[in-house]
Amino acid sequence: MPAYRDRRSGGWRYRKRIRLPDGTRPRIEGTPLPNTKLAAEAAERAHIERLLRGEPVKPAETKEVPKFEEFVPLFMDICRAKNKPSEMDSKESAFRAHLTPAFQGRRLDQIGYAEIRDYAARKTAKLKPKSVNNHLTMLRRLLVVAKKRGLIAAVPEIEWLKVPRPDFDFLGYEEAGRLLAAVDPGWRCMVVTAMKTGLRQGELIALQWQDIDLVAGLLRVRRSAVRGVIGVPKSGKGREVPLGDEVLAALKAERHLRGPLVFCTAEGGCSRSTSASIRSGERARGRASERSAGTSSVTRSLLIS
Repeated sequence: MPAYRDRRSGGWRYRKRIRLPDGTRPRIEGTPLPNTKLAAEAAERAHIERLLRGEPVKPAETKEVPKFEEFVPLFMDICRAKNKPSEMDSKESAFRAHLTPAFQGRRLDQIGYAEIRDYAARKTAKLKPKSVNNHLTMLRRLLVVAKKRGLIAAVPEIEWLKVPRPDFDFLGYEEAGRLLAAVDPGWRCMVVTAMKTGLRQGELIALQWQDIDLVAGLLRVRRSAVRGVIGVPKSGKGREVPLGDEVLAALKAERHLRGPLVFCTAEGGCSRSTSASIRSGERARGRASERSAGTSSVTRSLLIS
């Protein structure tokens, strides 16, 4: 049998029975590293040649497969070089609270389809499907890195959970007007900007005066802030947002000399979150409307032209 892909593991192997000059017919087999079809074919030829020369065949050298918890720190170091701080916070939290406790003690090559499917089934009882899928994405990426390093032969198949479409609760025009009338004056400009532009919370925090053209009525989203760390927007790309008369008037009235940030602390520094403005918006909405809506209605979901 030539090189073939194992149905269970998905890795490339070779297996063949040969006839030697002394009449014996031994069977040879093995799994090469790196695990490719060409490598399996080359390993088979080398194995046959060694037997024909009468050389003692040494067992194929294999790398020691680390346990899950032993490989996680290396994986995190690799991710840290590419991911934003907010992404690293999510990864570290998921591994610490969920993935590492679930797979601790297992070698990476002992994590297969069944183990991953069982994990998803257990977590579905406590977490939303989207959160479970996020965990599976992180787990798959870890196994991909392990495969690239020659530690496992193949990455197991993963079945993703179906995620229902999110149901956004938009404020109506009248509700938005009542909200703006009731919001605390110190946060009115931020709430107006959020409602009229659709900027995310981190984009509001990182917004600078140089990003706003009050003459042309244009706002450029160039950066985002998460827990005081400023980086690129969530999409990785900037964008331009036209400004209406109401938000232009609010921004002109907000103009200050405390620093480059539009919405900043009293000292001009970067706010670590917009939680204060959210609470202000929530209190205002409570005064202005009997209907309950999520905070995304205030800070991101509502876009009024």
